[in-house]
Amino acid sequence: MSELKPLTITALTKYIKRKFDVDPHLQDVWLKGEISNFKQHSRGHMYFTLKDEHARMSAVMFSSQNKNLPFTPENGMKVLARGEVSVYEGSGNYQLYIRDMQPDGVGSLHLAYEQLKNKLEGEGLFDPRIKKPLPLYPNLIGVVTSPTGAAVRDIMTTIKRRYPVAQIILIPALVQGDRAPASIVSGIKKAKDINADVLIIGRGGGSIEELWGFNDEKVARAIYESTLPIISAVGHETDFTIADFVADMRAPTPTAAAELAVPNLTEVLERISQRKIRLTRAISSHITAKKTRLERTEKSYAFRYPTKLLEQKEQQLDLLLDRLHKESKRIAMRKEEKFSYIKRRLLTHHPYARLKEADRERERLTRLLQKDITTVLNAKKMLLSSQMAKLNALSPLKIMERGYSLVYNEEEKLVKSTKGVAKGETVTLRLKDGSIDCLVEDIRSGENE
Repeated sequence: MSELKPLTITALTKYIKRKFDVDPHLQDVWLKGEISNFKQHSRGHMYFTLKDEHARMSAVMFSSQNKNLPFTPENGMKVLARGEVSVYEGSGNYQLYIRDMQPDGVGSLHLAYEQLKNKLEGEGLFDPRIKKPLPLYPNLIGVVTSPTGAAVRDIMTTIKRRYPVAQIILIPALVQGDRAPASIVSGIKKAKDINADVLIIGRGGGSIEELWGFNDEKVARAIYESTLPIISAVGHETDFTIADFVADMRAPTPTAAAELAVPNLTEVLERISQRKIRLTRAISSHITAKKTRLERTEKSYAFRYPTKLLEQKEQQLDLLLDRLHKESKRIAMRKEEKFSYIKRRLLTHHPYARLKEADRERERLTRLLQKDITTVLNAKKMLLSSQMAKLNALSPLKIMERGYSLVYNEEEKLVKSTKGVAKGETVTLRLKDGSIDCLVEDIRSGENE
């Protein structure tokens, strides 16, 4: 019988990877699916799961490929992904190495999540002002979670380590599946009946489907209506559920929820010890200071010789009164001098003096005005006499005084020629002292005169 030569896991994985890499049908494939468990590494690489109704597969899109994506992938988003299928040797899992990706709508669970989130936010269930504060030193802590999950072990271990004096009551509940919401709501109500000081609800990480019980509207309203302060610790640090937004405090992990719920007893005892020491020192220092002050007072001059001190104070009072009188007189004199100075300035600018000055100026201007008026009037009189003399020299009345007359026809028009009248016409002669109506009997021209 020939000797067996078993393969190593590495060799078999390499062999399978080569099979994938040489298959042309796997080198360029288009897949349609919904994104789940999305995580973006600090270096930019994207890791997530692509799934449909019946199957799922891992996918990775390196930063060199996703830096030009026109959108940001999110959980619940339906996408069309193009790439090659190969095997990751480190885990032996096959996965899709994506080169290109396009959005293809939003998954139904993610859409329902966003719709419920917007609805409850609009009703004010997320308002920070209604959040209840956590007790500083709780005695009884309720935990609503699965009794078989890792979350309950993390919570109990952390609380017992940090604050062993607290009592923990586990309220078993389904945290996955269709019956999970009703079970969680029931657990929240039981916590009120046992008078817990604070309540932790949550579970470990998982896909959006596995965490869906904490995205139920009934669970959200039960948290909102609870009189107990509630810490939500669902999934990993990157997982956010509706319960996280409604709860009074959101913890990134169950372990963090336990740390938020209770203080560290060692630190509390250390603070108490330090404050006890500080208080003792403060009281001792205060007593010492008071004793020193009392001793100093007892040895003081005032305490031993009160009469002499009173006499000294009386003498100081007399000196101060003398200084007060002198200073009062000096201030009064300064005020009087200032008053006199202001009075003189006021008299200088008194309205009566300015009024007298204005009257003198008015009289001077009145005299100048009368003089100017007389000068102008005389000049106008002389001009008028000159013009009247010229006018009289040119006046027809002056000519008529020398024996001349003016002839007007029947139309009262001045007759300047023999052609302006006709025989038998009546004319009027105007003399210097009146007028004469005449009848024209004959007309003789200058040639026949």
